[in-house]
Amino acid sequence: MKKVNCNFSRLTLALAMLGSVMITSCQKDESAEPVIIDPVVPAPVITGTKGVYVLCEGTMGDNNSAISYYDIESGDSEKDYFKKINGRSLGETANDLKAYGSKMYCVLSGIQGKKQSFVEVIDIATGKSLKSISFNSAIDGYMPRYVTFYKNKAYVSRYDGVISRIDTATMAIDGELQLLNGTQKAGGLEGLAAANGKLYVTNSDHPYYGGLKDKVTVIDLEKFTKLKDIAVGYNPVKITAAANGDLLVVSWGNYMDLMPDLRRISSSTDMVTGTYDQNVGPMTSNKNKAYLITDWNSAIKSFDVTTGTVTSDFIKDGTSLNTMYGVNVNAFNENVLITDANYFNSNEGKAYCFTVNGKKKFEFVTAGLPQHAVFAYTYK
Repeated sequence: MKKVNCNFSRLTLALAMLGSVMITSCQKDESAEPVIIDPVVPAPVITGTKGVYVLCEGTMGDNNSAISYYDIESGDSEKDYFKKINGRSLGETANDLKAYGSKMYCVLSGIQGKKQSFVEVIDIATGKSLKSISFNSAIDGYMPRYVTFYKNKAYVSRYDGVISRIDTATMAIDGELQLLNGTQKAGGLEGLAAANGKLYVTNSDHPYYGGLKDKVTVIDLEKFTKLKDIAVGYNPVKITAAANGDLLVVSWGNYMDLMPDLRRISSSTDMVTGTYDQNVGPMTSNKNKAYLITDWNSAIKSFDVTTGTVTSDFIKDGTSLNTMYGVNVNAFNENVLITDANYFNSNEGKAYCFTVNGKKKFEFVTAGLPQHAVFAYTYK
């Protein structure tokens, strides 16, 4: 290859030092290939919501979990959309559904003593299964519970005290962390959330797997190692992270002398910064607002994470729901989707979409015990 002789002006050198495009005057062999700089591809811009996927837990032992789908434009709903698209049932005891990029991750806990534990990776655009990731040993299932994401990794909590890490590109487990209670294995891991470069995992009072029972475990996500435990209320189960880095933790107590409560944790200090006398079931957060289903699935309230203020009932138009079982927020337009288990009917539930002001927009039928939702968007 022939050498290239270039004369740089002072202005060119200054621009080069600033990281700008270099302007050069070069005498070179005509056979040399030109340098081509690839244009930056912009991220897709969401223009609207075309549909809603709803995960339906079904009844334990009946292998009847389902993913329902509602088409917003046509108003049509399909109670078992996953089975319609994939030609097979979803599985046993589905527990979580969340979106990351173009995929959604469905956690199927299964039943203790059976090999029914999976994470199903699904294409949001089509509803087609991309991969079923086994969470089973040769004789049993690890009973995965919840999933969250951080820097192209999915993190899954398990009842046996392990956090599994999934590479979202290869859709394969690439790391596992066994949490410990002293020298003993922890157990009964439930909800988890990522904030400030750390993973926060609740340790429930599971009667079979044991565990820390009243702690939130903190994990360094870069090193994938345990940092510490934070004391919270007894039997913590649910957790969500707000935009300001604070986390809300729901503890359910022991249903006797230890009462349920809601606590706020700062991810900057890992200290509890607030305790609230709230009996909360499902919850979710969007920006710095959380939505709490309270009073044994009969009411829903909003919670300002910044001030710690709980509002009155969120629903403002008199819409009545039977058994509130899940709450989800559409990040595009801030609509709130509340699912109704219809007195724990195993065959049919409903989902209700409300504006941020608590006014109903639409409703649709789902399969039994609906809870988590993923929104399918249109793009520019």
